[in-house]
Amino acid sequence: MVATPIGNLRDITLRALDVLKEADIVAAEDTRTTSFLLRHYGISTRPVSLHQHNEQKKSEAILAFLEEGRKVALVSDAGTPAISDPGEYLVDCARHAGFEVVPIPGANAAITALSASGLSGNGFVFQGFLPAKSSARKKVLASLKALPQSLVFYEAPHRIADCVTDLCEVLGGGRRVVFCRELTKLYETIHSCTLNDAPSWLSSQQKGEFVVIVEGFGIEEKTGLSEEAERVLGILLDALPLNQAVKLASSISGENRNALYELALKMRGSAIV
Repeated sequence: MVATPIGNLRDITLRALDVLKEADIVAAEDTRTTSFLLRHYGISTRPVSLHQHNEQKKSEAILAFLEEGRKVALVSDAGTPAISDPGEYLVDCARHAGFEVVPIPGANAAITALSASGLSGNGFVFQGFLPAKSSARKKVLASLKALPQSLVFYEAPHRIADCVTDLCEVLGGGRRVVFCRELTKLYETIHSCTLNDAPSWLSSQQKGEFVVIVEGFGIEEKTGLSEEAERVLGILLDALPLNQAVKLASSISGENRNALYELALKMRGSAIV
């Protein structure tokens, strides 16, 4: 499993180059992209195609290569394979067949973006690509709404505007968002604003792949309740109806029942009980 650059070709490790040179076969999401990388470093290893539409079929052939004692390197177009890219099925098959799977670490768009976002201190939840349809996208966002960790998404340029509209509607326009576009490339852009202000900025910035980082359910969205009260309420909501959970949480913590009720609604990701 070989991580490759997400843009700048110099962001490849020496170990990755060694593995690519020694591999008998390079399984690649797009052989054209990988061939360019291999030629750039003078590597003659033959790339074979393995993408989301042929992964199951090609995995059988790759397992046959491994059974012959050949070394196979798996790469995606950019970054770390099997992270919102093909490879998970092949890795699972290889492990079940008893073959060793070795990760060769390197570039990853999500981690690169987080490091420059200023939103990594409270942990993060990596979602990857959201569903293309708005209704399905909103459903996923509702399930993430009450999480305190930063939320990390990948998004394509032709869907970024619609995605931000749904982020604002479901999560609220006051949350801070960081857009990381064209990371490590010539026109790399990192921009921070609120979700309310994002559409006007995006109107002239819709080229290139995006990493979108949205701050989690934060202090400004809370109700002045103690962390312990919120923790207790969260536990009770997992096991009890909302009204009963609120009543018990208020009795245990001594906090205001109305404030707990409002928080419970947010945790459930709904304004209707």
